[in-house]
Amino acid sequence: MFESYNVPENLRPSDPRFGCGPSLIPTSFVASLLETGQEFLGTSHRKPAVKNVVKEVQEGLANFFQLDDDYEVVLGNGGATFLFDMIGLGAVNKKAGHFTCGEFSEKWYKSSAAIPWIEAEQFSVDYGKGIEGEDKSDCDLIAVTLNETSTGVQLAGIPKIDNETLLCVDATSGGGQCPIDVNSTDMFFLSPQKIFASEGGLFINIMSKKARERVLKIEGDKSRYVPPIMNWKTAITNSEKNQTYNTPALATLFFLNEQVKLMNKEGYASIQKQAREKADLIYGWAEKCEYLSPYITESSHRSVAVATIDVDDKVDVGGLLKRLADQKAVYNIDSYRKLGRNQFRIGMFHNIKREDLEKLTQILSGAIESTL
Repeated sequence: MFESYNVPENLRPSDPRFGCGPSLIPTSFVASLLETGQEFLGTSHRKPAVKNVVKEVQEGLANFFQLDDDYEVVLGNGGATFLFDMIGLGAVNKKAGHFTCGEFSEKWYKSSAAIPWIEAEQFSVDYGKGIEGEDKSDCDLIAVTLNETSTGVQLAGIPKIDNETLLCVDATSGGGQCPIDVNSTDMFFLSPQKIFASEGGLFINIMSKKARERVLKIEGDKSRYVPPIMNWKTAITNSEKNQTYNTPALATLFFLNEQVKLMNKEGYASIQKQAREKADLIYGWAEKCEYLSPYITESSHRSVAVATIDVDDKVDVGGLLKRLADQKAVYNIDSYRKLGRNQFRIGMFHNIKREDLEKLTQILSGAIESTL
């Protein structure tokens, strides 16, 4: 269907990476890493060269999110999936309530449900629908997902909970861009391979004093098994020393720090405004084209980080994306594999330029309309 389609030269984006992860890492970050020469890569993470970068990351995130003084930025190896188990094992007293709306929020629930000495209850909606968390009297931890990466559903708000309950937010693909007051959460965790423009394999967990007190109390219960690699006390004490427990990927830390510095220059409010403008561009385009429609029908739940756009079944999306990739014009906007829809899933992360997204819409429309 699209074998003969060629992207017009004037529409070629400055960067072809529009995927929802791994992130678009600016090539300037790679150049900056190269400039460190022999002074960073190959250095122990217990040494100042690395500890100073970790400290900059922690202080930069605290400044970016305007964290209250009693919050700590805890880092460790392993991504969000690792944290799903770590939270269930070491942060839930008796029962977790999980509000799910897609593949990853369900994955978190399943991790909790597999732990025999706690309970987990799922409150779910169909994929493509939004869900807001709420306090549950029999749950001591409420788990919500800021931005469901698989479907492009975003929280419209966060629940108010009592003083004995922890509010934990999976902000893997929305943290730093989707609007939220982090000081209203107890755990706000994200992965650097999304909006924060780095590689995977690291978790960043912003923890309230209440959350730290909870996990340290559970850690003191020696009858309850927690693997040493998932020990919260170890993670917190190492982070307080600007370290991770075990050896991290140094390039990941370096790229993350470069992005945090870049985003602090603009500020959280400005970045949210830019995200809203990019989202309005993509959803507005989808609503104007008769062969497209936003997958998320509730406008209040449409993500400003990940846009999912359904495409008329007459259009061979797979063939189109292969043709665009072969021309090195557009990469990785196919639908989430388990969703199985004829769909574009477009990353709108901070480093993806609005003008490139505008070119993307023109490329896709031009290609599709050439066949209809």
